[in-house]
Amino acid sequence: MSDLLSRLSLQPVDSTDFEAMLALRVDAMRPSLERVGRFDPERARERLSAGFVVPYMHHIVLDGEQRVGFVTLKPEGADALRLDHLYLRTGFQGLGIGEWVLHWAKAQAREQQRDIALTALVESDANRFYLRHGFVFEGEEGVDLHYRWRVASEAAC
Repeated sequence: MSDLLSRLSLQPVDSTDFEAMLALRVDAMRPSLERVGRFDPERARERLSAGFVVPYMHHIVLDGEQRVGFVTLKPEGADALRLDHLYLRTGFQGLGIGEWVLHWAKAQAREQQRDIALTALVESDANRFYLRHGFVFEGEEGVDLHYRWRVASEAAC
């Protein structure tokens, strides 16, 4: 597995990447959204469009060319970064790639002395993943569960 992780990189997103990223988001989220009766292709487009902030987005790339996912990490207020849109293509989940991305995100947060806030879908496998990696449940709204990782909670990861 460490060999796989050494082959990963983050690359910048371009505004022309939207459709490909939407397809990846639908691929990654569809099973969880269907489980809670919320899959809607138009809503998926609207949600990604609302959070499509190119300067804060990165492709997760294997071997310098294969896009296996993407992540957004953007400022939220004075004391936090918002981790949005951490999606991995089917077949690349459960391989340690998400953890690799979280190590990067936590390093960014430590450097800026900010917490990381995120929202996950109820009944999604992502909830266990974030709890396992030090995020604390803070509340819920409808089908959204809110979590926070506090920069002061860990000296280093």
